Amino acid sequence: EVQLVESGGGLVQSGGSLRLSCAASGFTFDNYAIGWFRQAPGKEREGVSCFSNSDGSIYYADSVRGRFTISSDNAKNTVYLQMDSLKPEDTAVYYCAATSGFYIGLPPNMDYEYEYWGQGTQVTVSL
Repeated sequence: EVQLVESGGGLVQSGGSLRLSCAASGFTFDNYAIGWFRQAPGKEREGVSCFSNSDGSIYYADSVRGRFTISSDNAKNTVYLQMDSLKPEDTAVYYCAATSGFYIGLPPNMDYEYEYWGQGTQVTVSL
């Protein structure tokens, strides 16, 4: 059974940092894409950063590029999202997602492209 468990969310002041973790079980990262998505109240879920294990390609949303960094530790089957220079508009529930497939050049970054989802972790950035 595929499971994704997020951790690391919390409350942080504007300009601060958080590191989210996504621990995966039931599959290995080979030929999977892993993505971080977020959903703020009243807004649609959006792709934040996605990573393809097929070729190491990475996607960042324009709103986070230069501030967020996605990385993975395949030995631990864990993906991280380092979030720096956080802004109040980054406040949302953050989800980890995975989808099987061989992706070259750009990982999928739309939520409907992902098969498996974690339960989410709340990130709140105060002024």
